Amino acid sequence: MSYLELRRVSKSYGAGLTEVRALSGVNLAVERGSLVAVMGPSGSGKSTLLTIAGSLDEPTSGEVVIDGGALSSMSRNEKARLRRRTVGYVFQDFNLLAGLTAAENVSLPLELDGISAKKAYLAAIAALEELGLADRATHYPDELSGGERQRVAIARAIVGERSLLLADEPSGALDSTNAEAVMRMILIACHRGVAAMVVTHDAQLASWADRVVFIRDGRIVDQTAPPPSPESLIADLPAPSPRQ
Repeated sequence: MSYLELRRVSKSYGAGLTEVRALSGVNLAVERGSLVAVMGPSGSGKSTLLTIAGSLDEPTSGEVVIDGGALSSMSRNEKARLRRRTVGYVFQDFNLLAGLTAAENVSLPLELDGISAKKAYLAAIAALEELGLADRATHYPDELSGGERQRVAIARAIVGERSLLLADEPSGALDSTNAEAVMRMILIACHRGVAAMVVTHDAQLASWADRVVFIRDGRIVDQTAPPPSPESLIADLPAPSPRQ
């Protein structure tokens, strides 16, 4: 059963001659433990798709279902609780709190969910260490580089027991080594049952996904499994026969 479902979701802004349709009748499902990459040109509706999937915005029509529950049937408080406990977000602008250190930014959602400050802090340090940021844990966002801030945002989204991960260009400010570390953390989360949807323009990053969805002008135009990476092709080759 799918953990996240978008059923004929449409989103329009404005009205009449000024109406802009960002999404048109989108159907999309993400299963537990799977990673779906969303690709498409700028302005195609990718970011709108993420914000609606995570209940940060309302569709004009259609339905979003998370873990069997329709968002349209939830109150504002129920949606806020869902976002806090269930959904991990990675935004393009990071959305880190300037007055908190890297570790405090990562641990805050856990504390808001009732986890003790000590346990939340230890979990935050472990997540930062996984992304090579343990030595930056006590630094504030304005003391970090763009790539470091992005990795802190990834750690905040993944830490804890969230079941749905939504990421908008999670490797945009990272070099190839750190981008790979981020994707490895996302895959580890998927292996423990998290459903993940990642918007990206990077074909290399998309190759990590179980499925790639292509969107254009607010419509899904294709869905496909990504091509195997050269590494996986090499791994799948039979071992050479011993020389006679």
